Amino acid sequence: MTTIAQALAAARRRGVDRLDAQLLLAQLLGCERAWLLAHDDEPLTAGALAQFEARLARRAAGEPLAYLTGTREFHGLALAVDARVLVPRPDTETLVDWALERLAALALPAPRVLDLGTGSGAIALAVKQAHPAARVTATDASAGALEVAGSNARRLGLDIELCTGSWWQAVAGRRFDLVLSNPPYVRSDDPHLAGLSHEPRTALTPGPTGLEAFEAIAGGACEHLAPGAWLLLEHGWDQAAALRLLLARHGLTDPATRRDLSGHERCTGARASAQ
Repeated sequence: MTTIAQALAAARRRGVDRLDAQLLLAQLLGCERAWLLAHDDEPLTAGALAQFEARLARRAAGEPLAYLTGTREFHGLALAVDARVLVPRPDTETLVDWALERLAALALPAPRVLDLGTGSGAIALAVKQAHPAARVTATDASAGALEVAGSNARRLGLDIELCTGSWWQAVAGRRFDLVLSNPPYVRSDDPHLAGLSHEPRTALTPGPTGLEAFEAIAGGACEHLAPGAWLLLEHGWDQAAALRLLLARHGLTDPATRRDLSGHERCTGARASAQ
């Protein structure tokens, strides 16, 4: 019989990160990671070992851990994720934190908030959780992504509106007090895309320059922002300067940029005229 310790040692030899292997096995056995480590001399059944090895093979091939466990924590929320959506990244919490600061400054009783391209619903649900009075709308062009977001909303008991459509098309004729988006922004020739092959490509890259989605969002912003409302965007570490110029070109004012915990310029925003 193969013990827990032996199975985890084999995972390391296959190149799977130690913590990833522990989390996969703990979920498979229905136990806490601490129990796993304290009982590593316990034998695994043949069935459990076969399932673990199958998951290890998928992880070793580059499939995200979140797809294998089916969950990802984001801004204090346990989100269900699968291959229909991008895995939420910690850097995106910078965008949520900035949004919550803007909502506090607005001091509106029921601010209208829009999350464009919601994916798993991470941003929209985090805002709704932290600011329950907000009327949050989340859009996505992918029906599959909206199914994931809707499932997360129901499970977490957070009431948000879900709309299908590409960028502003989903909310034609409507205005909002705050708009957020983490759109695809990786250049189509970026070598890092090869390591992200398991995630939806349309959620990663919008085209050759990486700025195509920003152009679409900024181009329609003034028609959908309430007077003085902010548009906040997540972007790549080297895109902040281009985003500030792009937003200004489309009539938005007071461009500003926030850095993530690693010190990289991660989010850029600007606001509509107060007139």
